[in-house]
Amino acid sequence: MATETEVGELLHQRGWRKTFTVTERVNAWGALIGVIERGYGDDVCEYTNDLYCRNWLHEAWLLLDEHLVQLWTPRIKALDDQYKAVTVDDDGQALDQFRRLPGPDLWWWRRHPRILTGNLGRSLRSVGAIGIDADQT
Repeated sequence: MATETEVGELLHQRGWRKTFTVTERVNAWGALIGVIERGYGDDVCEYTNDLYCRNWLHEAWLLLDEHLVQLWTPRIKALDDQYKAVTVDDDGQALDQFRRLPGPDLWWWRRHPRILTGNLGRSLRSVGAIGIDADQT
């Protein structure tokens, strides 16, 4: 197993655009969830791009030292629970209309924001997604 620095470098070598840290990706995941709570107004491409911060964490967990995994898991679990609370599980039916979804173990791709607003909301509604209108919140 590897240190946080080693994992960041290894994932960068595997194609991630830079050498991220766990802290950066956890903060990005938390920030995305905060935006979703208020109503994600950007488009589908930006939304799916933003979901990759959680992919990075998933990949890093397979490589990190056990101590780091134990240290960060409660925070990530709390964020995952928060994400589940502000999204709808549709088994990926809506997002799959716009991009091919990754494997089923990446469960966050099979959910969409509960509040449907802006470009993302219009796009998801156009393929049958159901959620709360931002004006109703």
